[in-house]
Amino acid sequence: MKLIYAADIHGAFERVKTLLFETVADAYVISGDLIDIPFYNMGMAIRYHELQTYFHGLRGRMGKADMGIEDFVDELLEAPDIPEATQRQGTTYQQYTIRARRVMQQKYKVLENIISLKQNSRVFCLPGNYDMDLKYTSLHEQDLHLHWYQLDQLKIAGYGGADVWTAGIPERYIVKYQAGFGVDEKHNEMYRFFKAVKPDIIVTHQPPHGIHDGVLSTGPSGSPTLRSFCDNNPVILSLSGHIHAACGFQVAEDTLFLNPSNFGEVTDITAEVYEGGFFYAVEIEESRIVKVILKKIVAERIYDIADHFVRDGRWMEQVIDRERYGAFRRRENYDTKAPKFTHIPEIKLYNEIKQFYRMFQTQETDARLDRLEQVALLMEDKIGDDIAMDVLGSVNIGLSEESSDIDFILYLRCESGCTGGFDQCERYRQAEAMIQEILGARFKVEILDCVDLNQVEKSIREKNYECETTQRFVSYRSVCRPINYRVIAPIEDFLNQDMDYRQELEGSIRSYFRIFVTTSQHVRSFHKYEERLNAIGIKLPESMRRKVRQYLKGSDEEEQPASSST
Repeated sequence: MKLIYAADIHGAFERVKTLLFETVADAYVISGDLIDIPFYNMGMAIRYHELQTYFHGLRGRMGKADMGIEDFVDELLEAPDIPEATQRQGTTYQQYTIRARRVMQQKYKVLENIISLKQNSRVFCLPGNYDMDLKYTSLHEQDLHLHWYQLDQLKIAGYGGADVWTAGIPERYIVKYQAGFGVDEKHNEMYRFFKAVKPDIIVTHQPPHGIHDGVLSTGPSGSPTLRSFCDNNPVILSLSGHIHAACGFQVAEDTLFLNPSNFGEVTDITAEVYEGGFFYAVEIEESRIVKVILKKIVAERIYDIADHFVRDGRWMEQVIDRERYGAFRRRENYDTKAPKFTHIPEIKLYNEIKQFYRMFQTQETDARLDRLEQVALLMEDKIGDDIAMDVLGSVNIGLSEESSDIDFILYLRCESGCTGGFDQCERYRQAEAMIQEILGARFKVEILDCVDLNQVEKSIREKNYECETTQRFVSYRSVCRPINYRVIAPIEDFLNQDMDYRQELEGSIRSYFRIFVTTSQHVRSFHKYEERLNAIGIKLPESMRRKVRQYLKGSDEEEQPASSST
């Protein structure tokens, strides 16, 4: 079983969409601080924060600290002798609170719409201290707070919220955290729930005491109850967030603790912005965790940062992407500093269409992607060198059926340079034989091209604009779906260091791309994809149909509106 865990979303719903569409897992946990602010306008959010802070202080001075702020304001406005300014502020606060509730519910509906498209996996959500109690939202069916579910042989259970007052969020609607410091086990809601359920996997927003809970100004901030429960019960995995900087991988007793840091972009109290995008992929076999991969989403790319795996009974770490891993450990931004790249119009339009189709990705596509990842790793182990793929066709689009072919580009390293063509390369023939042996019995597989990564790296170093191998690499990387991307990622990062060079190469392949998209086979493929959507009751929107027509005609040809007849 594979489980993917992302924490502290902070409104990064497009990133969640990418996570769901570009990964394959049996279960996803989208946890903690799902939204950013309870308004669409930052000015309104700041004003609400100011009003709430004012009434928070006022209720304390009036000896009403035990009342919720909204209840306190309601009671205050009923008093006959309050100042006019306070009356005005209180009325505004009431109006803003109603608006905040509506906006928050709308935002949860957007997230639920995204999640609903991932029909082949289970998706759970846990509220943080920036969230409403999800039982009052569109996410109530995904709500993990005070709920448990069966995942194969394992139980997963969650407890949301945090032991902190969060200004800017209506108190009336948040999760009432009843598991903080000073709450004994008899009255501790989280403890009583976990004791009754006996979960194997625990998801909380607030971390356990002493693990991933360090705050520079105050020290440990985690839950002693949660730590005690994990230490004294057979919990194999504890997932938390909340303290973005205290992230990482840690084992205590027999429990693995994970905090991937913030998934969405966040701004701290010093106005420093942190890019986020981190998540963990956890592989579980026979109720044992066998591998954990720290990953990062950057635009539509997913980078493997570090592997954690068991060897000889001990957890080991292998860093895959040293630059991004170093930035992760130092809490520094890395990818926001990289220059942004815009594809040529034909490729940009194709990718827009591709992303639409992937919203309806089939279970058969998920199965093939998962199998191809396994095959690539198995081949790497046997060959002892880099192996990766770029998938085309229906697997790339996301609409594979049982009868669909698997077409892909093979990436490997050839010491001989493959001067006689890749079909004459011994390394290619070895890889092809292994692929046919592993996949051939079940799938019709075709390797459309083979790219020597050594040649690509050499051409990039030398800024060789005429290298056909590198031109093909750039072409495939612009439109295809990667398998074992950790092999390709360093080369694409190297390529992206000089965006002028990459854009020039894309320009070199532009004529070929225009010819390719107008071939009858390519046109038939898009008709076939539309038919597959129709078969599951999805009608292609007219706006998307226009984009497909524009793409197949050549993206420079803007489609003219039909003239009305008289």
